Amino acid sequence: MTNVRPHPTKAVVPAAGLGTRFLPATKATPKEMLPVVDKPAIQYVVEEAAAAGLSDVLMVTGRNKRALEDHFDRNYELEEQLTRKGDETKLERVRESSTLATMHYVRQGDPKGLGHAVLCAEQHVAGQAFAVLLGDDLIDPRDPLLSRMIEVQRALGGSVVALIEVDPSQIHLYGCAAVKPSEWQGSGKDGEVVQVTDLVEKPDSAEAPSNYAVIGRYVLDPAVFEVLHGTAPGRGGEIQLTDALRTLAGRGAHEGGPVHGVLFKGRRYDTGDRADYLRAIVRLACEREDLGPGFRAWLRDFVGTELKA
Repeated sequence: MTNVRPHPTKAVVPAAGLGTRFLPATKATPKEMLPVVDKPAIQYVVEEAAAAGLSDVLMVTGRNKRALEDHFDRNYELEEQLTRKGDETKLERVRESSTLATMHYVRQGDPKGLGHAVLCAEQHVAGQAFAVLLGDDLIDPRDPLLSRMIEVQRALGGSVVALIEVDPSQIHLYGCAAVKPSEWQGSGKDGEVVQVTDLVEKPDSAEAPSNYAVIGRYVLDPAVFEVLHGTAPGRGGEIQLTDALRTLAGRGAHEGGPVHGVLFKGRRYDTGDRADYLRAIVRLACEREDLGPGFRAWLRDFVGTELKA
């Protein structure tokens, strides 16, 4: 019988990147604060963590990231102004970000890769299983991927990664997982469970063990810290989380392993690429009750005009 482990309570959100693909917009504004419709991208990520029961969020930041802290803090002057105007709707939206979770911040210093960013959370996590959410991947709240991953980790232990199936020609852009079937499926909803037998960071298409790509959601056993401390810089001269997970995939439960994957087939919005960022805004705007009807009508007319041009 499977032993159910405690529900994780902590999430780590690496946010120290420079956002060079979005220059000059990110020269003075953190890329995580770029708006997706009318909320910064990072707020969607924290909302996802909170919805999965992770009430404690550590953001790993760097220089020029003070706007992240300000966004999740109270703004008493703005709140007072909205109160005087009687604008309860905007007041609620302004306060929302400061009530999502208990927020903490630590600076990464030298950006030495995702593995190094995770290491910055070691003291805060304090020996518990925890989630890592990357801000470039937005998961639609109607697809509870993170909750499913937590369910898997609580039942099977070790670590859990989120996997999507990509065209083989695109696998060189991702960490890639070799997998085998898992006998355990739990609730059987929201993603098939597989066991990860190997992981390779951004392999050439011809050498990739599969077309299953790791995306930016992880639920990690604290044994990952011990492995990361001994992980030499890999691809790009950075400490790769993928390399540490490869080590854990070969371990038993008493050593912090194994590694399982959840095959995700839901709605995911990539905001790390300019074109995908624009597509994410269009998709989310179209689905909004307040914006969707008018925006879809305009979009139909605009696309029709462009196709005739």
